Amino acid sequence: MRKNHRCFILTCILFSWIISSCNKPEEKTKNAMENNEKTADALPSWNDGEAKKRIKFFVQNATDSTSKTYILPVERIAVFDNDGTLWNEAPVLLQVYFTFDRIKSLAAKHPEWKTQQPFKAILENDREAMKKFTLKELEQLVLAAHTGISPEEFKVVATQWFDTAQHPVYKRLYTKCVYQPQLELLNYLRENGFKTYIVSGGGVDFMRAFAEKTYGIQPEQIIGSSVKTELVNIDGKQVLVKMPDLQNFDDKAEKVSNINLHIGRRPVVAGGNSDGDLDMLKYTAEGTNPGLALLIHHDDAAREMAYEKHPQMGELKKALTEAKAKNWIVVSMKKDWDKVFPD
Repeated sequence: MRKNHRCFILTCILFSWIISSCNKPEEKTKNAMENNEKTADALPSWNDGEAKKRIKFFVQNATDSTSKTYILPVERIAVFDNDGTLWNEAPVLLQVYFTFDRIKSLAAKHPEWKTQQPFKAILENDREAMKKFTLKELEQLVLAAHTGISPEEFKVVATQWFDTAQHPVYKRLYTKCVYQPQLELLNYLRENGFKTYIVSGGGVDFMRAFAEKTYGIQPEQIIGSSVKTELVNIDGKQVLVKMPDLQNFDDKAEKVSNINLHIGRRPVVAGGNSDGDLDMLKYTAEGTNPGLALLIHHDDAAREMAYEKHPQMGELKKALTEAKAKNWIVVSMKKDWDKVFPD
């Protein structure tokens, strides 16, 4: 009985294998094709068009060792501006929202702010006065909000803010104001051996508080504006403290200098959205390796914003002219992106 039972089981297994191997080949083929289609398009939020086609063509050739435009893995460096390129920057820079909230939380320790501008306008929520803030006044606010604590303490404060604060226009967490097509592009590049960096005018410690979790970009791969720090002894321990003095404003030509200083390689992919990114885009496009320069054009008033001049950070004029003359990829948010923000 035991021998017969074993033979019966083996027969059943063999029969099941034959059935599964021979039955419904069309269904197996169909499922395989569907799975391939799902994985084949690494940029599903990009509409089919010239921009998407050129991005994929560049990456395919850069990673094909038989291609004339093959790029060695160690040289596959991709740099992106953040504000307006990877996430929303209008009507107000998101770091400005953080700064305003931070000023309010620190107000109890600074009673003098009640009568001092630009702090007075923040505490009284005087929107008309805030609209007239100069870059110098914004810098004053940022320095007050970002200094006097260690980078570690600042990261805790910023992370807590990101966990709860919502964008007043889009009614979603600020970390959900990133651009879905750009998240896909970052992943697509990394899957093909590119190392992705942020090179932005935003505060480096501010970006480090969310970028790794949101973009998958590590803190050491973030280059941004910074304040000076001072090493002090507190209770017998060495502690870095952020000082109220600007050390570096990472914009325009300074971006290229910082790329050389911190990365040491010329990028082969660069993305930006304003004239402040022009030098970085040109530096990338004019390298020995074939370079891919992408310029994000904010032309979608319905889903985001339509503008070519940002009140705090500058305008898109020279870069747009250069992009058209040099045949860079100008990405239309309206035409090239199927969706703007994540679901």
